[in-house]
Amino acid sequence: MDQNTYYPSQDPMVKLRQEMKLRNFSQKTIKSYLNYTIRFINWSNRPIREVTGNDIRMFLEFLVDNKSSASTVNTAYSALQFYFGNVLGRNFFINIPRAKKSRYLPVVLSKQEVARLLAALTNPKHHCIVSLLYGAGLRVSEVVRIKMCDIDFDRMLLRVFQGKGKKDRLTLLPKSLHEILRKQNNVKKPTDYLFTHEHGVGRLTERTVQKVVSEASKRAGITKSVHPHILRHSFATHLLESGTDIRYIQELLGHANLQTTQIYTHVASNNLGEIKSPLDNFAVRAII
Repeated sequence: MDQNTYYPSQDPMVKLRQEMKLRNFSQKTIKSYLNYTIRFINWSNRPIREVTGNDIRMFLEFLVDNKSSASTVNTAYSALQFYFGNVLGRNFFINIPRAKKSRYLPVVLSKQEVARLLAALTNPKHHCIVSLLYGAGLRVSEVVRIKMCDIDFDRMLLRVFQGKGKKDRLTLLPKSLHEILRKQNNVKKPTDYLFTHEHGVGRLTERTVQKVVSEASKRAGITKSVHPHILRHSFATHLLESGTDIRYIQELLGHANLQTTQIYTHVASNNLGEIKSPLDNFAVRAII
């Protein structure tokens, strides 16, 4: 069959976009892969057919030399591997390693800090947003896309529609939010977004939520750098500390692998507060 049946355009990047759309990649992934592929082509300054595996290796080294994170380098790797490997059928990547990621423990708020953060929110809508970020373990991209039809009041569950990885999942609906959500349900249609701009025009942006959380943390006097995802980390950690099974937490967070969820075992305090440091057996003289 004529190749143009599948690829109406002969533009390589249009073909790449079409291939990703056919595979149902998310818009975020499509945008990212196109960005790194175009960036590589401009950097290499040679026709696509003349690109070699060494060119790709040098480009990845260029990113590392310019202080790109391991995550950024690996995203570029995946983009180029998809284009040259899957789309063009070139076997460039057998001897090109991925960047080893640094391991960082997630920053977590204490329950007292969460309470202070919520107390600093005087706007009812903002209070509800932050409450859901923490109380349901949502990503910022998920909380701004909640529609009224996603709320199951009878089962007290919240459906996260097409979250990360284009996967649906169910998570907790905090009982403390039942009344305010019921009021919204009475004035909105099932297809309406829960959180909208003033006068109900359009959903809130992720940037707006990030700003709400950042400003509230400052008013609460929290010295940690607080962003919405910290509330998701805190949700998982506090559930683990309360004895919730880690596999249940994995389902609530929508993690494909249990290993991803297990990072919270390293920050959960559990009974650590009851263990006495060996230093406390000595009388330590203050030197400051």
